[in-house]
Amino acid sequence: MMTIIIEDEKPAARLLQRKLEKLNIQVDVMLHSVEEAIDWFSNNEHPELIFLDIQLSDGLSFEIFDKVEIKSAVIFTTAYDEYALRAFKLNSIDYLLKPIDEDDLEVAVSKFKARLPKQETLQLDFEQIKKMLSNPFEKNHKKRFTVKIGQHLKVISTDEIECFFSENKGTYLHTFDNRNYLIETTLELLEQELDPAAFYRVSRKFIVPLKAIKEIVVYSNSRLKVILPSYKEDEVIVSREKVSGFKNWIG
Repeated sequence: MMTIIIEDEKPAARLLQRKLEKLNIQVDVMLHSVEEAIDWFSNNEHPELIFLDIQLSDGLSFEIFDKVEIKSAVIFTTAYDEYALRAFKLNSIDYLLKPIDEDDLEVAVSKFKARLPKQETLQLDFEQIKKMLSNPFEKNHKKRFTVKIGQHLKVISTDEIECFFSENKGTYLHTFDNRNYLIETTLELLEQELDPAAFYRVSRKFIVPLKAIKEIVVYSNSRLKVILPSYKEDEVIVSREKVSGFKNWIG
């Protein structure tokens, strides 16, 4: 039986290989990117079993299946939340949430072996899975923030927020009524928590919502300047490396 691992990180792939060897599963090939996998599948006999990491260095692994018809059985290995995976659990042999537990791995392999005599290949609806994973945390986007004002707490909806910005190692939200509030987070975390259709990180310092953009002005060095309704403390500049993505975001 041929088995391959498609995993973004080489140390993680080797660790999974060692765990599989304990279960008498020999790993024949380890791949680490979409491009590498497409090339390999295009020129080699396909395996019976694939351990598939969802996010690879050059994109989602489902892009492999857009280029090559693959009927191998798949066990997902992923860092995604269980809730996001629940919808497609029945479409695959199993999934393994990282870090991979050896007992869970043994159960997944047993499931594959139990199905093998009945069905040597497994048809997966990769288009449906890919659509779901295009934004797996859609239901969990942050809708409100709690800020402290003296001894009181105030709840601010994302609809009230004109922008987020960092200053003096602190992170602030600025509201449409021209007030700043310190929040206990970072712009990096906010990028993961906010709806990417509504908010965009235009630079290292600013995240802006689409609804707050009053005007966009061509700026120096191929950059753009965003005019907001009330925030005037600093210029909101779309950094040069963000301009292309920003234009796509605003449509």
